[in-house]
Amino acid sequence: MNTKRIYSAFVWMAAALMLQSCNKPAASPEATAETVAPSADRVNRMIKDWERAKKFTMAYLDSANDKTITYKLSQKTPRTFGEQLLHLSEVNYALGKAGTGRPTDMGFGKLEKNDKIKTKAELTKAVMDSYDYVIAGLRDMNDKQLLDTCSLQLGPNFKPTMTKEQMINKLFEHQTHHRGQATQYLRAQGLTPPQEMLF
Repeated sequence: MNTKRIYSAFVWMAAALMLQSCNKPAASPEATAETVAPSADRVNRMIKDWERAKKFTMAYLDSANDKTITYKLSQKTPRTFGEQLLHLSEVNYALGKAGTGRPTDMGFGKLEKNDKIKTKAELTKAVMDSYDYVIAGLRDMNDKQLLDTCSLQLGPNFKPTMTKEQMINKLFEHQTHHRGQATQYLRAQGLTPPQEMLF
């Protein structure tokens, strides 16, 4: 008889424990996500690369002089040295806005043909401001947001869609391309372009 009572007591205890555990609300995924901030490790690495790119571009501007700003390699060259860097800058805004979501009124056509930017000092400010814009946009992001998709209208029938990280990487490639083109302008004027800054 004792065995049956003991067995019965165990059954009741087990049932009570099960009911107690069933009554405990499970932690919601939202609550868990709120307590753990998304990682920004990848974004922080991107910021370091953009800060390095800003210094590298500044070194190109330091290597130039006021004559270099309006210098063209030939009559067939589509841009002056200054226009190369202003084009780089306006694309920093346009693709940067798509990639980071940071608001700006700046974009295609706002800088490259701006006749108010005539001196090396004015050019330097415009270019450096565009880098600061991209870096500030990245500082407001986390790694999860890099996976969000974005698009950019680049022509009547061309609107590529990609992740924000891909857009920012395309932008990094673009500024590298035009900075590289600026090397020819400096050499043609007998000026020395800066050494590569990989790190």
